Amino acid sequence: MKRNAILTFVAAAALGLALTGCGQQTTQAGYIGADAAKAIALDAAGIAEGAATFSSTDLDSRNGTDYYEVDFTANGQSYEYDIDAVTGVVISSSQGDAGTTNTAGTNTAGTTSGTTAVDEAEAKEIALEHAGLSQDQVTFIQCKLDRDDGRQVYDVEFYTTDYTEYDYEIDAATGEVLSYDYDAEGYSGGTGTGSQTITADRAKEIVLAEVPGATTSDIYEFETDRDDGRLEYEGTIYYNGTKYEFSVDGYSGAIRSWEVENGR
Repeated sequence: MKRNAILTFVAAAALGLALTGCGQQTTQAGYIGADAAKAIALDAAGIAEGAATFSSTDLDSRNGTDYYEVDFTANGQSYEYDIDAVTGVVISSSQGDAGTTNTAGTNTAGTTSGTTAVDEAEAKEIALEHAGLSQDQVTFIQCKLDRDDGRQVYDVEFYTTDYTEYDYEIDAATGEVLSYDYDAEGYSGGTGTGSQTITADRAKEIVLAEVPGATTSDIYEFETDRDDGRLEYEGTIYYNGTKYEFSVDGYSGAIRSWEVENGR
């Protein structure tokens, strides 16, 4: 909907309220309001109110969802936020140099921003190097620019020929790996029936070897589980401000999944 048409719509809605009463009034009363939408957008962008200049805050609707489209500039950057008119949830956001628009935080894969120190290709290379893999060994699912806790990050996902899937979150400003995990989706080692199993202590040794310095006292969660009839050991390690979640095959000792989240 064009913005001038939106304004006409809002004006017509207001007139309808005056003429017809409670039905539309109830709907509008449930909205958070333009001022609240502005405050939510500023908080998401990490911008102080006094540093921002708003160009528009329009009410719009898409796929049955009413939302506020909030546009403003600050510190030479332009920002656009779509805020759910009822819940206040940030639906999508974008940021770029004033006068340009670079998408961030939408569900479009492969978007990049000219304002980031790390570009999409570099984010992919960082993830591959960290995983010890090369470009010809993987198939990329996505590499998209997103926003998490007020900073821009790349969400990078790819899988290998044996269908081990990797997910990375990389700081778009520094290239730091903020979190990662991999999951051996296509793993099939043994039948799980009549096969020799490893002990829980052996499973702990295997995962602790992946975290130099950590000991059994750093394993805060550990349990035995079964996945499609196969024995697995699952648990969580907290060490030096980092959280590690794992699952280990109970027969081969292979690490089937491994997720790491750095302290923020």
